[in-house]
Amino acid sequence: MADVSTSPAALATRIPRAARAAVAPLARAVTYTRWLHLLMGAVVAAACGLVYPGLFDLRTADLLWLPVLPVLPLVAVAMVPATRLAEGLQARLLLTPGEHARHQQGHLAPRIAAAPSASRGDRARTALWLVLRLEAGCLTALLSVQLPNVTGALVAAASDGTPTAVMGLRISGHHWWYALLAPLPLAALMALVVAAGSLMTAAATRLLGPSAAERLAALEERTERLLEHNRLARELHDSIGHALTVAVVQAGAARAAGSAEFTDRALAAIEETGRSALEDLERVLRLLREDTARGPADRPGLTDAERLLESARAAGSTLDAEVTGPLEELPGPVSREGYRILQEALTNVLRHAGPVPVTVRVAVAADTGALRLDVRNPLPGPGRPDGPFAGPGRGTGLRGIRERAALLGGEAEAGPYEGEWRLSVTLPPDRSHAHV
Repeated sequence: MADVSTSPAALATRIPRAARAAVAPLARAVTYTRWLHLLMGAVVAAACGLVYPGLFDLRTADLLWLPVLPVLPLVAVAMVPATRLAEGLQARLLLTPGEHARHQQGHLAPRIAAAPSASRGDRARTALWLVLRLEAGCLTALLSVQLPNVTGALVAAASDGTPTAVMGLRISGHHWWYALLAPLPLAALMALVVAAGSLMTAAATRLLGPSAAERLAALEERTERLLEHNRLARELHDSIGHALTVAVVQAGAARAAGSAEFTDRALAAIEETGRSALEDLERVLRLLREDTARGPADRPGLTDAERLLESARAAGSTLDAEVTGPLEELPGPVSREGYRILQEALTNVLRHAGPVPVTVRVAVAADTGALRLDVRNPLPGPGRPDGPFAGPGRGTGLRGIRERAALLGGEAEAGPYEGEWRLSVTLPPDRSHAHV
């Protein structure tokens, strides 16, 4: 039985596939951007060559000077921190244009750094990169000129037998088969460009890639971004959840009361709560769009707690609220997170127990400046084990409260206590969390 892998049919299909693979790089834009990057490496040599030894009537010895003379000036330029930034940006755009675009959209971590040199190691790698780019550029420029000349000489020799000397080779005689050899120098040039472009890209990732400190900074930035997204998700959960809970409770109470006056009050409370939720939603969406025109100071703090208490009263709850201590002196992060914790606590009461009496204590310790929140309400009765919002998502509010407290170095406890449901939160006055 014949081997299928070596059968004529298999070979016939394998050859076109190999041909397509060989030609595929010529259809990719990155091949030509890398070629341009390689040729640009010879610009410094050409500039130096204008001074010495001149670019006309060059001898072989003169050609050898072109890739040598610029080395010391390039090493000196590499000591300037901004050189690494310029080289990194250029390498990103020309060596990895597709990856650069995806990195700009945030889908891919950069393999090539675009930052000034921050250490002697960065400057040394930049100097090595500039020298490597110079030598590769000179070689590519030379072959990009001479190999097409060889093709032209072969075509001329095949057509009229004109003898030509190119790259130390003398092509003479009148032979028709020279025309068959004419495409080979161009194919060799393209193969060289593809291979050299890949090698230069690999070298760029090693010599211009992020240093250990830059990778650590990027990891910290990504962590901060994830924490920010989690915080925004918690804010949306707290704000929108509170608004929807108040609206549902108010609508149900108004329908049960059957009073036009009570319905008017309920609609007013729903309108006010909805407007506040829309403001929060707009602010969070603005942050997600990275609009920094307004910052954390626009977020509500505990000085605005009365709005939450009025919203809970309008929903039918009887509140016994007591606020003590200088709330206005609380650090911004503590005040803002305390507001969200109180909002989620009142929302949980309405969601799981309904419009029941609630005791709220907000206190700022005069000696330590620590914030203490205490919210208590009767446990749900036997006929109301889960409240009107039973289903998926239960427990996310308490988890969010614990996460908020932990981010500020505080503690949060929730559970039955002396026949009631109690939420107790303590937040220290640590000003090191100004980003929260």
